[in-house]
Amino acid sequence: MIEAILFWCLAIGTVLGALVVVVPPFGRNPVHGALGLIGSFFCLSGLYVMLCAHLLAALQVIVYAGAIMVLFTFVIMLLNLTPEELGNSRFTVAKGIGVLAIGLVLAKVVKVLETPQTDLPVDLTGTTPDDYGGIVPVGTVLLRDFLLPFELTSILLLVAIVGAVIIARKQGREAI
Repeated sequence: MIEAILFWCLAIGTVLGALVVVVPPFGRNPVHGALGLIGSFFCLSGLYVMLCAHLLAALQVIVYAGAIMVLFTFVIMLLNLTPEELGNSRFTVAKGIGVLAIGLVLAKVVKVLETPQTDLPVDLTGTTPDDYGGIVPVGTVLLRDFLLPFELTSILLLVAIVGAVIIARKQGREAI
């Protein structure tokens, strides 16, 4: 019973943190969005702990909630956007598609919750291996099977940060 309560608290916290990133009035301020994302990352790491993936939980806190979000927050502070530069909120086609996608996902969730789960496709009575979620299996899969996406992600983050610094410098020179 306590696991179910803890799961729902963490799941709701994850979703609410993600909503703070995009839903006005919080989504209009980049700092509020970054803080909401940090909260969502912490709740997600709690869900990893519940799945006995302690390495992923620690990496989630250290890498995402720690290093990357601090870096994003520094870039946001460096940009120093004013409300005039952010502009007024407006309805676009992309936002309409997003609302439609949310509605479809919610309809699917309701349909799944209403159907009885008598025949599960996975045997849940088995035990997990002793090294499940440990450093060696995760590192082996990450650096053997997914090395290229791992390195491309690091390059993408570096390019995004350099681009934000260049934009901030251009805007700083125009103000002078």
